Amino acid sequence: MDAVEGSNRAKYECLLFDMDDTLYPMSSGLNLACRKNIEDYMLQHLNIEESEVPRMCLELYREYGTTMAGLKALGYEFDDDEFHAYVHGRLPYESLKPDPVLRNLLLSMPQRKIIFTNADREHAAQVLNRLGLEGCFEGVICFETLNPPPEPTEYNEELEGNGVCKEGASEPEDNAADMAESNSFRPRSPILCKPSVEAIEAAIRIANVDPKKTIFFDDSARNITSGKAAGLHTVIVGSSVLVPGADHALGSIHNIKEALPEIWEGEEGEQLEQVIQSTAVETVVLA
Repeated sequence: MDAVEGSNRAKYECLLFDMDDTLYPMSSGLNLACRKNIEDYMLQHLNIEESEVPRMCLELYREYGTTMAGLKALGYEFDDDEFHAYVHGRLPYESLKPDPVLRNLLLSMPQRKIIFTNADREHAAQVLNRLGLEGCFEGVICFETLNPPPEPTEYNEELEGNGVCKEGASEPEDNAADMAESNSFRPRSPILCKPSVEAIEAAIRIANVDPKKTIFFDDSARNITSGKAAGLHTVIVGSSVLVPGADHALGSIHNIKEALPEIWEGEEGEQLEQVIQSTAVETVVLA
C-alpha cells in the first residue's frame, strides 16, 4: 500500500532525454562533422549542385527538423540505412569520453528514463557506449522506431518492377524549384521526426507515459516548443535562458540536480520509491 501511495504522489514518472548536444556538449564537434558528412552525401550521392548544398542543407534542416526529412520531402530517393551509415559512420566518436558524473546522476533518478532522438539506433548505441551510459536508460526511441520500414505489397512491387513511380512521387528537381520559388510551398515529408508535434505524441504513446508526469530534455528550442504543445514538462539544455515553452533552463545536463531537485523527492520531500515497472514496448529500441 505504501508503494502505491508513493507512486500516486510522484510528481514525475518518466524522464525523456534527447541525446546529441544534450547528453554531451556541442563543443564535442560531432554536430559540425555530421553536417559536413550530410553535405558530402548530398554532393556525392544525390548529385546536388555544389554551390547549392550548404544553403539547401541548412534550409531543409530548419524547415523539416532534419535535412534527411527535407530531402525525402523534395522527392530524393535513397536508402535510409545507407544515408545513416555515411553520415554517422564517419563521425569522430573518439571525441566523446566516459561521463561518470552523468552516469551516477542518471542512475540515482528513480523515474523511468528513455532516450528520444531523431538519429538511428546504431548512432545512439555508439554515443551511449562512448559516454559510458549503457544501462542508464530503459530504451531508445529513434529513427527506426518512428519510421519502421513499410510492409511490401504485391501491388507496389509490381509497379516498381515495371518502372512506375508510386503515387505522390515526383522529380526532386521540380520540387526543389517549387520550394525555391515559393516559401508557402511545403511538401510533406514521409519521415516522422522532431520537432513535429506528431512525432512527440507518437513517442509519448510508444513509451506509454503520462505527459503530465514526464519531463522532456532537449537542446533545441523548437523541439521544446513542440514538447510543451504535446503536454510535456520541458527543460532546455545548453542554455541558461528560458526559451518559449521551456519550464526550466540548464546550462549543462550536469546542473540537473540543482535545477530540478524534485526529481529526487516526493511532493512531501520524501525520497521516491521506484515503483514504476518498465513497460516492454516492442517498438522501443533497447539501448
